[in-house]
Amino acid sequence: MTNTASPVAGVSRGILFLMSLATALAVSGNSFAQPLLALFTRELGVSDDQAALIMTAGQLGYAAGLALLLPLADLVERRRLATGMFAATALFLALSGSATGGTMLVITTCLSALTSVVAQVIVTYAAAVAAPEHRGSVVGTVMTGLLLGGLLSRTAAGAVADLSGWRVVYWVAALLTAAMAVTLWRSLPPLRTSVGLSYTGILRSTFSLFRTEPLLRSRAVIGACSLASMNCFWTVVSFLLSGQGWSELRIGLLGLLGVAGAMAMNLGGRLADRGHAQRVAAVAGSLLLLAWLPLWLGESSAVLLIVGILLLLIGTQGLLSSNMNTIYSLRPELRNRLNSAFMTCYFIGGAAGAALAGRAWSAVGWAGVSALGALLAAVALSAWAAERWTVTATPAHRARLAETLRATAS
Repeated sequence: MTNTASPVAGVSRGILFLMSLATALAVSGNSFAQPLLALFTRELGVSDDQAALIMTAGQLGYAAGLALLLPLADLVERRRLATGMFAATALFLALSGSATGGTMLVITTCLSALTSVVAQVIVTYAAAVAAPEHRGSVVGTVMTGLLLGGLLSRTAAGAVADLSGWRVVYWVAALLTAAMAVTLWRSLPPLRTSVGLSYTGILRSTFSLFRTEPLLRSRAVIGACSLASMNCFWTVVSFLLSGQGWSELRIGLLGLLGVAGAMAMNLGGRLADRGHAQRVAAVAGSLLLLAWLPLWLGESSAVLLIVGILLLLIGTQGLLSSNMNTIYSLRPELRNRLNSAFMTCYFIGGAAGAALAGRAWSAVGWAGVSALGALLAAVALSAWAAERWTVTATPAHRARLAETLRATAS
């Protein structure tokens, strides 16, 4: 691979691209089910609630992987860890493609999500090799791959399912994931981090960060509620649109709107590098809340639905960019554990949103899902506002602000 220095990463452009592609492929399996849920109800004989559990299982599996597997990045050489986890993910995806019932698909989805946290191993790898002044841009670039993998995989799944059936979706993904394992082993430079702790010691250290880092607590709440809000939409939109005669391909095409979210992620990272992480969070949180008005009205209007999706994606990814920049700047020597703690809460929130959305859809319909999504967005925005008063607006912070104002006045 050509070793052309990247202006931001300090590594080759090829490696940076490979890391982005790897994160996209790693998480794609967690989103395949979204446009296929209505198909599962017909071919596997499961109810809407049971089909929604497949989405919940993916989020819970990912959260468990973040809590239990991601800390291994502080003990095991990261190239070896990444390739092993990619190989395991390939196996579990192949098993999903062979599922004969809803229960088996829930279990295999949970297992493939568990090992797909290799995407976060790659993200922390990128953060470790990036120059500090460009970390937001580098992480934003790699996270863009993760975001696009999660969103565009919906489009790919819908297209392949329309042509060849849903099982082929998983089998093709398994082959590509296995190929990525080999590519990473051959191309990724080794990176080892020694922390002088046992595995259990790392777990204790990770979760003790919630006690010692108030910004981590605040951002965990913001992140969990924002992903829960977004998952309210993605979990049930397949039921809504399939009931209106949309095919799996048309539903999957909504994933193409993820490009807007990717742009927001990149822009958010660049603005955060310039010291605007709080403004990014304020604007993104407001857009996330605003998104639910056109989404609610979009039940009978495709145009309003698309407007709402764009606002939803921009808001969610803008918040994530601000959150990542904020927590990565707390304690650089603990970046992997900070990421593990934050992302565990993030995907637990996502799982809760998926589960609640399934119940709201069954009980109330689209209006209930929209109200739930808006409520969760409002909680995320309120948590950010509370952070401004109780965490960042400390006496030391106010003193620095006063000093800056005095210097400006003079």
